[in-house]
Amino acid sequence: MNGSRGLLQLWQIPPSSLLFGGCSFPRAVNLVPSKVMHPTLCFCQQMQTTAYEIVNGSYVPVKDTKQAPKIKDKEVMPAEAVGAFQKLPMVMPSVDILYSALRKAKRVSPTKGIANVAKRERNRGAKQLDALMKELAVPLRTYKENFPNRKDLHPYERSLVELTLGDGNYEEVLGKVDALRKKVVSVGKEHASLCAKSLTKREAEERLIEGMKKIEEMFNREGKAIDDLLNIAKTLRAMPVVNLETPTLCLVGAPNVGKSSLVRLLSTGKPEVCNYPFTTRGILMGHITLSYQNFQVTDTPGLLRRHDEDRNNLEKLTLAVLSHLPTAVLYVHDLSGECGTSPSDQFVIYKEIKERFGDHLWLDVVSKCDLLSDSPVVFITEDSSADDFELAKYRRMGPDGALRVSVKTEAGIAQLKSRVHELLTSQSAKIKGWNSNEETLEALR
Repeated sequence: MNGSRGLLQLWQIPPSSLLFGGCSFPRAVNLVPSKVMHPTLCFCQQMQTTAYEIVNGSYVPVKDTKQAPKIKDKEVMPAEAVGAFQKLPMVMPSVDILYSALRKAKRVSPTKGIANVAKRERNRGAKQLDALMKELAVPLRTYKENFPNRKDLHPYERSLVELTLGDGNYEEVLGKVDALRKKVVSVGKEHASLCAKSLTKREAEERLIEGMKKIEEMFNREGKAIDDLLNIAKTLRAMPVVNLETPTLCLVGAPNVGKSSLVRLLSTGKPEVCNYPFTTRGILMGHITLSYQNFQVTDTPGLLRRHDEDRNNLEKLTLAVLSHLPTAVLYVHDLSGECGTSPSDQFVIYKEIKERFGDHLWLDVVSKCDLLSDSPVVFITEDSSADDFELAKYRRMGPDGALRVSVKTEAGIAQLKSRVHELLTSQSAKIKGWNSNEETLEALR
């Protein structure tokens, strides 16, 4: 064809063809004797043709322009539900990974049947270096693949990562682990190749020793990233799991107002209770069983009177819970003066939080009522003569409708438990309503 391009149709059916049982046959060809012909017999349902293109004297099939839609290798995964931290893989210490890999690699024997000593030794060296490389690289790849991308986490857990580990630290450690894996693969392949090219038994032995030593030194030098990842996994796995389907009560307030004491009283949670600010150094979980129903209770770090940009990570954890979890709020006030935060400051904090998260179901509690006297406590920093009726009323009684309770004397505790049950029952109905709306929207799509 002299390199010319053209199309050759391998099978063509003339327009004068006859149809027998859905099949086409040329009229000029007498395929079956007329006396035994079975017109209803069908050998195929459709005659298919294949087009070929002549390229440099060869027949090359023409690509079908109507291609089927490509199947994506990896579909875009939706954001994880809460609980991703409990699915993290177990991370081994870097020392254990290295020693295990060295032990397994040194047990690798050369391929059987190699009579030449030099060939056998270079085969053994190349196989041992390749085995060491794989034994080190495989767990590192597993860590990289099974630790979730922060973007795929639930917003609440994403906040926990940022506030607990520091912004960017999670990705940085995972990046270092993957970089170490790539170096191990590169160095392992390089020295395995050199060992396989050895000309003598001695040269193969020397290159094997050199390759193993270089991989071991590099792993010892940069293996700290694996130990950092191990600590990250321990920290994240210890984070409390919040079931989004279970009604949750979140205790909020200034530091040392008695939140932890109420959590111990209301639930199975056993947070530390001490007489100093920021006793709660994380999100603590407890559970309540009321009338055969299970509920969750969270104890959160205390909030101080300051702007968000000035808050520490403990306070930001509290705001993350309120922002990203469908909780009911039990706001605790201490007007006794014992907590260290003045009633005036508590009043300002309370108004800000109530304004920001007023869509949550809400219950106010004045704690330590056994310490309250007829005259409200006035801090030195406060202006007791300030003409603010709302603040004066708050100092004396707390917010409108607030329950007065005392863990020490158990005053108001029975009423508190009853109100908490009502609150969580309402929260349960609210969650069911959300789920029902989501199912309806899903059905309409």
